[in-house]
Amino acid sequence: MIKKIVLIMITLFFAFSFNGCRKTDDWGVPLVQVNEYIYLANPTNIDLNAVGGWIYHPGGSRGLIIYRYSPDEFRAYDRHTTYEPSKSCEPVYVDNSDIIVKDHCSSSEWVLVDGSVVTGPAGIPLKQYQTYYDGSSIHVFN
Repeated sequence: MIKKIVLIMITLFFAFSFNGCRKTDDWGVPLVQVNEYIYLANPTNIDLNAVGGWIYHPGGSRGLIIYRYSPDEFRAYDRHTTYEPSKSCEPVYVDNSDIIVKDHCSSSEWVLVDGSVVTGPAGIPLKQYQTYYDGSSIHVFN
């Protein structure tokens, strides 16, 4: 009897500890460690010097979009679509309006200002990471 209880406990431990090879968040976007520093003095980041500016940056699951929301606040989004994220689609991208993020696969759209859905079929906002701005660099992390 004790052997059966121990066996059941071990089985439950492994069932809840290993949820597949790739862990994901509630949206299905893979959970990856993000710890990036973006320096505004770097010429490649010049577009972040003005409110409303944005850049693509490596990191996250499929890359990051860094957006300057206000003089002292930045937003960082994963470029991994939240609509059927297990599909092998291209990363989401900022369109020519510089305010809408689009998905080639589903035609879903999000607002760059807050990551919320504009048009579906996606019903979930873009995955957002935490940011900290010290006046010269942006720390993006989770």
